[in-house]
Amino acid sequence: MSEAAEKDLYAVLGASSSDSVHQLKHRYQQLALQYHPDRLRGERSLEVESGVKKFLEVDAAWRILRDQNTRRQYDLQRRAQELKQDLPVDSTVYLEDMTWDQGNTMYIKTHMRVCTHIVVAVEEATSSQGQKWRRKQKEDSRMI
Repeated sequence: MSEAAEKDLYAVLGASSSDSVHQLKHRYQQLALQYHPDRLRGERSLEVESGVKKFLEVDAAWRILRDQNTRRQYDLQRRAQELKQDLPVDSTVYLEDMTWDQGNTMYIKTHMRVCTHIVVAVEEATSSQGQKWRRKQKEDSRMI
C-alpha cells in the first residue's frame, strides 16, 4: 500500500475522501466500464495501452478504498504524509523569538512558512504563603 499512498486514490476515482463507499463504487464502475480493455478493442495501440494502464489504476484504487479497514489505513497514511510535508519535525521554539501579547497574557510565535502559530500562555500566581509560581500552556494550531 506504500505505492498507493504516493498517488491520491480518491483523485484516481474522481472522488473525494468524504464520499461514501456507495459513491466510490459508482465512480469505480463508471471508470471501469470506460477504460475496460474489452471496450478499447479496435482503438490504436497507444490508446489501448493508456486505457489499460488507467483501468489498472482505477482497479487498484477501488481494491483499497472499498474495504473500511484498508481505507482507514490509507487515510491515516495520507494524513501522516501531509503532516510531514507541512511542518518541520522537532522544531525548537525560543522564547526570545516570540512576542508578548499583553492583552491575552501570552507569548505568540507565528511561523510564516506554513501558516501556523504557537501560543504559550503564562499564568502567574502567588500562593497563600507568598510563593510565586508559573504555569505554561502550549497550544499548537495548524491551518492544514
